[in-house]
Amino acid sequence: MKKRIAILGSTGSIGTQTLDIVRNNPERFEVYALTGNRNLDLLVQQAREFKPEAVCIADETLYTPLCEALSDLPVKVWAGADTIAEMVTLPSIDVVVAAMVGYAGLKPTMEAIRAGKTIALANKETLVVAGELITALADKYHVPILPVDSEHSAIFQSLVGERAEIEKILLTASGGPFRTLKKEQMLQVTAKDALRHPNWEMGAKITIDSATMMNKGFEVIEAKWLFGVGYDQIEVLVHPQSIVHSAVQFTDGAIKAQLGAPDMRVPIQFALSFPERLESSFPRVDLLKLGHLDFEKPDTERFPCLGLAYKAIERGGNIPCVLNAANEVVNLAFREGKCGFMEMADIIDKAMTNIGFIAKPSYEDYVLTDRETRQYVEEIINK
Repeated sequence: MKKRIAILGSTGSIGTQTLDIVRNNPERFEVYALTGNRNLDLLVQQAREFKPEAVCIADETLYTPLCEALSDLPVKVWAGADTIAEMVTLPSIDVVVAAMVGYAGLKPTMEAIRAGKTIALANKETLVVAGELITALADKYHVPILPVDSEHSAIFQSLVGERAEIEKILLTASGGPFRTLKKEQMLQVTAKDALRHPNWEMGAKITIDSATMMNKGFEVIEAKWLFGVGYDQIEVLVHPQSIVHSAVQFTDGAIKAQLGAPDMRVPIQFALSFPERLESSFPRVDLLKLGHLDFEKPDTERFPCLGLAYKAIERGGNIPCVLNAANEVVNLAFREGKCGFMEMADIIDKAMTNIGFIAKPSYEDYVLTDRETRQYVEEIINK
């Protein structure tokens, strides 16, 4: 029987690659629902190819043109961010691919869990912002959260079939485009420079996060919640080849790792097909040709965002939510030329210091924290 899939963020990098998996395995997967933010043309194109039951666009101003473009198809057309959270509860959906960018993915993921859907999680910000809340919900509704991030998929694959206790998670990072630059040089880098990732094809926001290593900091927080370990059990290793996607060290000293070419379709397909592995024509790694694998310790002086993420998870409460909200604002500001590369960490640090601490936040506390942080950071940038 085919798995019926809802893809939240189908027009983004993860969404389009998920559709590649469906396209290559039509006997196994069926697209039931698609959502996009503002990319009307691509969403229409996807709807025409995959003919889902429902399509939703977050930008409500594009509702009428979306309806007109799909008027000849028997598809339900919806609009609005809140509507996405309703759509994921449709009874026919089996798997929700949570690939929306940023904080916007939190509410739909929560509703999908309450509706008992399997979650293929690509939106790391959901666990960064509200990891305790999300994992408690998943336990309550007995919903599996299958990681789509290449690093967390690698950890998950290394743990399949294991009963041994985890001693340490080895979380690998490419180091991004500025791995070898000196701090003085990094003061001059532009968004155009930062968007040239050496190994991965990703959306603009996550590519900037990779350049600052905030993305890796987010992954540390995500790994804590996904795998039930302390943040002090997660070690980041810079691995410029991006072949070892991450590893687990067990209490007997053994290390298991997952290796492969840097291609996001591999972890996406594994999440969709688990517990099976499907054949694919994805690129293979030739270890003889590769010759060697390198690992380095991350430099938190040049990449302070990684240190801020550890600081946020150590403090806990609503501080990771502050971290995420501040980062989303400065990330966009940097792309728009409103702040410098190294300024981003300074602004995030100020937000983490000055936004009120809540030890046991509710969902409503997260909403208020997110709003307050964004206003605070925007005021700093505008000054």
